[in-house]
Amino acid sequence: MKYFLLAICFLFISVETFGQQFSQYNTGTLYDSFENPGQSTFKPDTSYNLAFNFFVPNFNSNVYLTGNGQVPLKSRAFAGKYLNTNLVLGNNRFSRANIEANIYSLMFKVYTSLDGDQEIGISTQTRAEGRGLFSDETLLLLTGFDKFTGDVYDNILNNQYTEQTYHQVSFSYREKVNKQFAIGFKLSALLGIQYQKLQIDQSRIEFDKLNDLANISLQGRYRISFTPGEFSGRDLLPTLRNPGASISIGTVYRTRDNFTIQANVKDLGFIHWYKRSKTSNFNTTRTALDLNTNRREDNLYAAAYGIIRSADTEGAFVTPTNGKAEVSANRSYWFDYDRTIKYSPTIVLQKELFYEGYTAAIVNPVQYNNLVGTLTSSYNNYGIFTTGLQFMVKAPNVEFYMGTDRLIQTANLFSSAGKSNAAINKSASYSGADFFLGFSLKFGRLIEHPLNGSRIPLGERPGFLKRIWDNIFHPGRDDGS
Repeated sequence: MKYFLLAICFLFISVETFGQQFSQYNTGTLYDSFENPGQSTFKPDTSYNLAFNFFVPNFNSNVYLTGNGQVPLKSRAFAGKYLNTNLVLGNNRFSRANIEANIYSLMFKVYTSLDGDQEIGISTQTRAEGRGLFSDETLLLLTGFDKFTGDVYDNILNNQYTEQTYHQVSFSYREKVNKQFAIGFKLSALLGIQYQKLQIDQSRIEFDKLNDLANISLQGRYRISFTPGEFSGRDLLPTLRNPGASISIGTVYRTRDNFTIQANVKDLGFIHWYKRSKTSNFNTTRTALDLNTNRREDNLYAAAYGIIRSADTEGAFVTPTNGKAEVSANRSYWFDYDRTIKYSPTIVLQKELFYEGYTAAIVNPVQYNNLVGTLTSSYNNYGIFTTGLQFMVKAPNVEFYMGTDRLIQTANLFSSAGKSNAAINKSASYSGADFFLGFSLKFGRLIEHPLNGSRIPLGERPGFLKRIWDNIFHPGRDDGS
């Protein structure tokens, strides 16, 4: 999809691949350990002590769209025209878009000590976050004004969208402070790429059908961190122009009855967008001409763009990242005496910290020796239910996985992209696509317990988190340090 109409729907923004992924929970992959910092990626006596993705991108990507706007936008993107199927005038109906991406270009971890299962790592990644709401009437307007029987309409164009992209350079540390509890964190420097936010609080449109025009009035706020038309490929390179920081903290607790409880606060941070960014508190009117011609879309775009950029002022501003809080519970079950077949279901609850979104998911991996098949289902507060599949090869020192958390919707969207009329016109609760892929290897020396070791250990100092833990919960105990 080259252009995706969000918010006012006169403003096109580039759609990239975005996503939210649950299939990696409790897999012990390198990706899992960076996303859930309390999770370990090494296993003593079977793993080597270095893990690396060798610059093979590990990523997940997702986009979804709900509401009556699905068919019009898919038909515009893939067939070059708007089909106003199911669009309703005057019922305050909105379509919702959500987009998010996470691409790791570098992941490297070192197992530093058996005493505390200490791990340190570095990573570089690129993230994107976006969401939007736009009205049925906005899309109806793009098909012409035949459906608009009146001459004046108020607040039918009150749309909004937000999107930001940034690079992330991180340091991670994980330690097992006792037999049951582990904690980890990821500290990140953020390098902003671009940001846009549009919110229309009030709107009015007056049709002059005799003269084939409309007067459009909008009031709201627009922010943008770059100059459209001047953004180029070199602007994707990391710079210190838009600095920021974030933190992720993860804990893992293993109960006496072998349940694994995880709690995470992820990507809690901010970005400071540089002083030449623009903010426009707009409240004005523009005229869109020739609404019954093939210039309609361009003319509506020009009118809306002229309004939202009518009050530009330069200045820096700060935006939050899309932080999340998560809790999960997992337990493994072996199906045979030789322990070759394992079922490890995980239940995950996730809440966005700065938005209203929350999601519940259940991850169902079945492992046979080194092969893993996973069925994942999730449901969120927007009424979206997803089902996906993952295939994984998970050996002690090799891991590869691929899959989708939206299997049916991804297939349908690819059919739409192939200009299948049946797929384009299909009525569904939502449209979307999702795909993820990952790879890493472990190398170096084998991690060995002293009793199994092929070398004589010289003694290892407990990790600093364990020393803090012991000082709090076991004051006065001699830890040997």
